[in-house]
Amino acid sequence: MDILVINGPNLNLLGTRQTDIYGNKSYEELCNEIKHYAEKKAVNVEIQQTNLEGIIIDLLHYAHDKKMAGVILNAAAYTHSSYAIYDAILAIDVPVVEVHISDPKTRKEAFRHTSIIEPACIKTFSGEGLNSYLKAMDILRGLKNAA
Repeated sequence: MDILVINGPNLNLLGTRQTDIYGNKSYEELCNEIKHYAEKKAVNVEIQQTNLEGIIIDLLHYAHDKKMAGVILNAAAYTHSSYAIYDAILAIDVPVVEVHISDPKTRKEAFRHTSIIEPACIKTFSGEGLNSYLKAMDILRGLKNAA
């Protein structure tokens, strides 16, 4: 089973960016832990990070074209602003799970409390750090096993 993990803007700065919110783990550590968990679960995982909205959309289309079993998407700030990503999720026949390291609904900025993409996704995990990604992978594995 193939899963694509898409990480959006500024996630490449993990470990140095707002560590009080996102923790001290680097982006490389996050990726390594996801890969290790995927290996234990017999999942082929591809991880991509971009700061560009259009590339996130292209990656969603890529998952569709490659007939991947699912996408784990941390759209970061685009979660709250991108109707284009919302439309791209609806346009593909690949299940997408939204993840966040922090819990946007508890953040001080009101704009973070609404996820535009959530209604297009099959599930959302937030506020659990790396575990948000692992739980998303388990959900996608469950879908594949149920099929």
